Amino acid sequence: MNPVAEEIRSYIGANDGSETLAHYGMPKRSGRYPWGSGEDPYQHSRDFLSRVEEMRKAGFTYTDEKGKVWKGDTAIAKSLGLSSTQFRAEIGICSDTRRMYQVSQAKALKEKGLGATAIGREMGVSESTVRSLLDPLAESRMKASKESAEFIRKRIEETGKFVDVGAGTERELNISSEKMEQALYLLEREGYPVYNFRVAQATNAGQMTTVRAICPPGTQYKEVYNLDNITSLKEYISRDGGATFEKKFHYPESMDSKRLMVRYKEDGGIDMDGTIELRRGVKDLSLGESRYSQVRILVDGTHYLKGMALYGDDKDFPPGVDVIFNTNKSKDVPALGPKDNTVLKLIKKDDPDNPFGSLIKDAEQGGQYWYDDGNGTKKLGLINKRSDEGDWSEWKDAVPSQFLSKQPISLAKRQLKLAQDNKQEEFDEYCSLNNPTVKKYLLNKFADECESAAVHMQAAALPGQKYHVIIPNNTLRENEVYAPGYDNGTQLALVRYPHGGTFEIPICTVNNKNAVGKRQIGTDPIDAICINAKVAERLSGADFDGDTVMCIPTNTGKVKIKSTDPLKGLQGFDPKTQYGPDTYEKGKITLMTKANTQKQMGIISNLITDMTLMGATQDELAAAVRHSMVVIDAEKHKLNFKQSEIDNNIAALHKKYQGKETGGAATIISKAKGQASVEKRQGSAKVNTKLLKNGQPNPDYDPTKPEGSLIWKAADDLYYPDRKYDKSTGTMTIKTATPRKSVKYDMNDPEARDYYEPVERKNP
Repeated sequence: MNPVAEEIRSYIGANDGSETLAHYGMPKRSGRYPWGSGEDPYQHSRDFLSRVEEMRKAGFTYTDEKGKVWKGDTAIAKSLGLSSTQFRAEIGICSDTRRMYQVSQAKALKEKGLGATAIGREMGVSESTVRSLLDPLAESRMKASKESAEFIRKRIEETGKFVDVGAGTERELNISSEKMEQALYLLEREGYPVYNFRVAQATNAGQMTTVRAICPPGTQYKEVYNLDNITSLKEYISRDGGATFEKKFHYPESMDSKRLMVRYKEDGGIDMDGTIELRRGVKDLSLGESRYSQVRILVDGTHYLKGMALYGDDKDFPPGVDVIFNTNKSKDVPALGPKDNTVLKLIKKDDPDNPFGSLIKDAEQGGQYWYDDGNGTKKLGLINKRSDEGDWSEWKDAVPSQFLSKQPISLAKRQLKLAQDNKQEEFDEYCSLNNPTVKKYLLNKFADECESAAVHMQAAALPGQKYHVIIPNNTLRENEVYAPGYDNGTQLALVRYPHGGTFEIPICTVNNKNAVGKRQIGTDPIDAICINAKVAERLSGADFDGDTVMCIPTNTGKVKIKSTDPLKGLQGFDPKTQYGPDTYEKGKITLMTKANTQKQMGIISNLITDMTLMGATQDELAAAVRHSMVVIDAEKHKLNFKQSEIDNNIAALHKKYQGKETGGAATIISKAKGQASVEKRQGSAKVNTKLLKNGQPNPDYDPTKPEGSLIWKAADDLYYPDRKYDKSTGTMTIKTATPRKSVKYDMNDPEARDYYEPVERKNP
């Protein structure tokens, strides 16, 4: 072996990023000196790097046992018995450690009273380099790999489990991939094995997922197949590149209920239902740079507020009160009470990571924040944000079919034509590409997008169309809206989804001179508008706890939105009053679950769509819409949706307009999103064409499918064998098809791992 390689080989594994330890030699490798020897704790890293640099300059080559010649860093790595990843990790660790040696020198000279210029002169570096060496943040980054390794080690020790360190873990932790690999390499050198293995996907038969886990010393490969013994790091994050780690979610701080005032229905709370008003200038109740946010606030450690938070008018807050919560409940309901009789909601005590039953934003995204209490103590604020100002502007602006199907045909044709033209331009652009690989990839992706668009039937966005969250402002008239994003006097059509019909579309005039609106959300809100409570009521009973509307300018001369008078059958209808908890005996009805809400809304939305397209009467539509208003809020407000179904004769409407009492789909709009099972496929898709490229007839052509569509071959010989893993013996039993027998494999044997794959069934 090259003498330089022999020299460097004895230094492998010496460094762990420490300022006080020097290690020579590597576990399972011979070393010239015992670990921990040497007077200079940084000597190894400097010697290792200088020798690598010598080998690079000399054009070092390496010939392996098969006679293959390697060059460059790959040759150096192989000569040292390292993989390329391990070699890069060793270089990175040693580079950081050499830098730490310079930091140590700079600190020592600074303690002697030398300034940056003098230190630079002494060390032979620039003044800016010295300042960088003395920067505490830069120093912490140098230690990041060691601290990351310590964090992972602690997680293994605390949980007693293997730790998932697969692809994407570094992004979850907010550290670089290089620091992650260096951390794992440090742990591997200490005897913590890292294993890669494949497991079957639970929801995708025959497909495998590669899992990477780091395990306690002594763990054998076969043990990692016990997936119950693997934990992840997704709950943690580093905010300084790997120097320190903390949980993404901190259990919320609790507010004393003495600081809370509830504005009940009788006091006007119903007109601002779901709105949380905050006193300005209170440190632990700050929205930061935002003017409005959808939040959760823990109260007395047992209950929580949920709704849209904004700063209120100072004169509305009695002494000692910092939060006003508006509710549609009457005064006989206590603010904090038992589950079925309280204004505030009870926390989920059995879920400390999600006490609100709804995930909030990660702290780095502004979900939680810390403040200085004035005494130098850092404390967690009371605000926990679910959505923030600007989040609603990111919503997709395409026009849904449930809206377009209820508008004039001319508008539907126009928007669908625009969507088609946009797709045609995109297709032409891809076809003009010269790189065949890129072209194929983009065209396949384009085909998938077209298939999805055909299912959802979303048209191009209308001019000026945007989603906005609604804020209550009852100084506005019932035909006005405060919307600084639009010119004063603009006519705005407001659409809330799920969308019942044109009778739920109020058209309001923009009034940006409203003083209360300016105080509430300013003159340049990103994605909020203010409306009167009566307007919200027409929007199928919208609340002010984060509900959104799609705003469409109608007086631009380009767009005409059809809006009709409210249905008489909806006037005065309040689902919370008519079907609320006070209207039934507790425990005697089946309450709506969050999981069932989406299903029931899909059923009633399809019914309303089909009824509208098939010419239902105003009374019939009113009945269906009343039921939809109950369903959408049934889980949130404990409404008796089953009684609403009976009172509004929903089964009969299903029978009349959809053919069966249990519901379904009767028109192309409601059928479009229906799911259908397909046979198991094999191989790649082929394009359905009558002729092949050589002009001959295509034997695979299917005349029942459109020209140019994708056709697939049904699977006839793929067989994914039954597998059963025995943890006690570490064996995998596989039942083969032909010949039919059971075979056991030792999963600790590397050669056996290949059998944990789908195998081809041979036809007898």
